[in-house]
Amino acid sequence: MSVTHLQRERQLVLSTLKAAIAAIGSVAGRNMEILLHDLDQPEQSVVAIVNGHLSGRAVGSPILAAPEQDQGFQALMRAAHTPGCEPVVLPDYPTTLKGRSLRSATAILRDSEGHPFASLCVNVDHSGLDAALEFLRQLQPLGADQVLSTPLPADDPADMSVLMAEIIANALQSCGHSRMNKQAKVEAVRVMQERGLFIVKGGVEKAAAALGVTRYTVYNYLEQLRGETSSAARDD
Repeated sequence: MSVTHLQRERQLVLSTLKAAIAAIGSVAGRNMEILLHDLDQPEQSVVAIVNGHLSGRAVGSPILAAPEQDQGFQALMRAAHTPGCEPVVLPDYPTTLKGRSLRSATAILRDSEGHPFASLCVNVDHSGLDAALEFLRQLQPLGADQVLSTPLPADDPADMSVLMAEIIANALQSCGHSRMNKQAKVEAVRVMQERGLFIVKGGVEKAAAALGVTRYTVYNYLEQLRGETSSAARDD
């Protein structure tokens, strides 16, 4: 295939994606950055961007002006060394930008000869939403807490289930709740342990179900936490 034909092919895809970004950007929230890189021009790769205020980038910015820990570069390397012309998609991974935690996704586009020439990236900043949710939580009536402060029969399994569910929910919320990595899950187990969840029958099983792991994995997390505690004690 001639170079001219490949260039036309790439330009057609880039033009189509620019139009799509413009349409999506017109309804996207200000916490969502959408941008398109021309990988053949790394020094000024950004050719379209919506909500560039999140990263401080604009059309003409270089590809290296990316969020920290951007796994999109891994997808690019994979596309460059994998046969075929299908896009390489890296969905929903964490990145960090100016101290803020983002959820990101990247799609690497390849031409009909397998050359990666464009990267479509999406970065979503949930920090404002998290702050709003915490503010609303502070306004929540205290009725539920007052009910739980009333002495409960020790042998009432229904009330114990409520308390266990509350401990697990609080631990998950403090550690990121959804799409947690291993470190966050270990931290959630630590919080549950400090609240006494695992001295109650069924605590390990309930924690495992909430974290999406097996009970043996929870035991491994607890063993890891015990090791960290022992190491810290020796250091002291």
